[in-house]
Amino acid sequence: MASSKLLLAFWASPLLALLFFSNVLEAAVTSNNGSSNVDAKLINGRSQSVFSLDAFGARGDGKHDDTQALAKAWKAACSSSSSRPAVVLVPRGKRYLLKLVTLSGPCKAASMVVAVQGTLVASPNRAAWDAGKDRRHWIVFRGVDKLAVNGGGAVDGNGQRWWPYSCKINKALPCKEAPTALSFHFCTNLKVQDLKIVNSQQIHMSIEDCNNVQVARLSITAPGTSPNTDGIHITRSRDLHVTNCKIKTGDDCMSIENGTHNLYVSKVVCGPGHGISIGSLGDDNSRAEVSGITIDTVQLYGTANGARIKTYQGGSGYARDITFQNMIMDNVKNPIIIDQNYCDKAKPCKEQGSAVEVSNVVFKNIRGTTVTRDAIKLNCSKNVPCRGIALQDINIKMEGNKGAIESTCQNAKWRKSGTVLPQPCTAKN
Repeated sequence: MASSKLLLAFWASPLLALLFFSNVLEAAVTSNNGSSNVDAKLINGRSQSVFSLDAFGARGDGKHDDTQALAKAWKAACSSSSSRPAVVLVPRGKRYLLKLVTLSGPCKAASMVVAVQGTLVASPNRAAWDAGKDRRHWIVFRGVDKLAVNGGGAVDGNGQRWWPYSCKINKALPCKEAPTALSFHFCTNLKVQDLKIVNSQQIHMSIEDCNNVQVARLSITAPGTSPNTDGIHITRSRDLHVTNCKIKTGDDCMSIENGTHNLYVSKVVCGPGHGISIGSLGDDNSRAEVSGITIDTVQLYGTANGARIKTYQGGSGYARDITFQNMIMDNVKNPIIIDQNYCDKAKPCKEQGSAVEVSNVVFKNIRGTTVTRDAIKLNCSKNVPCRGIALQDINIKMEGNKGAIESTCQNAKWRKSGTVLPQPCTAKN
């Protein structure tokens, strides 16, 4: 009985639970800084399976360009015929300066491991990207099967050299693309684990057109004011599991976009940032398809949104079978929001008749505090209303009990079960 009361008290205090999970995830990430998932067995095993950047001419002093050394080490490892994993080693205690690099498969090796034990740091020279046609990427893995990227080291995007030139920081400047730190394109059986990714130029990690993906124990960090620095971006991928990550950024902690199917997210701490977002979907009258998304056991603090689905007018397709559950929020704006009239354009978006259909969405066991009056906001399309929206066991209060909160609904077909505070749809806009 005493243990039951203790557990109840724990979950009744959002801040207590938040701090607990934050410390657990911090320990999970930092405990891997001195070791690699490659494990010493492989690093110290047969030398022909390990391809160290230093053996291919890298300096590792953070000043000289080591891009070609990484490319050569990858090529040698990828083309090896070893029955053991071919390991590209980024040695501990060094900083390897890199420009744009694409590491491609398919590989002859049975599997590939990139053991980042030191630090990969982006060139501070923005002109290195201006000279080429690709400003959207920094380190790209493409078309690789059975790839693991791990090692307890860091990937540093040097984003502070880019952010002042963003149109979101300086309105007088034109909007230009900036690199994503880590990109995975057309990879299968992918594992990304035990890394620190810091200060990306824009998105920290993007998973595109990949299948069977495991992401675990990542620490992703950038200032809350850094523009477009999404933590983990997923699109056109299926069968993914993201767990035990701590994400602090200036944009969505996770952005889940078109073509994502069968994604399970658990034990993630988010904040600062813009929360966990499905979307945006349907931009520029495009079709979007998203299904089978579960966001489970997530703590958010100080974020601009909590559990969010956002779609543009004029799109088509669907976002369905989505569950947000077991979430704790502290000092969060817009804790629960579906917005089918989302617009993030320089000019106001025109009203349009079509929309991405949002259906079968569950918000369950969500509690905490908000700084906005609208704790639950269902802003749905009048032509394609949201349907099958379930609200269950929700308890959200104003931060510091400084006022009443409400729920606003527009064109939403919903149901509730258990205690739901604020009462659903107590106000209409």
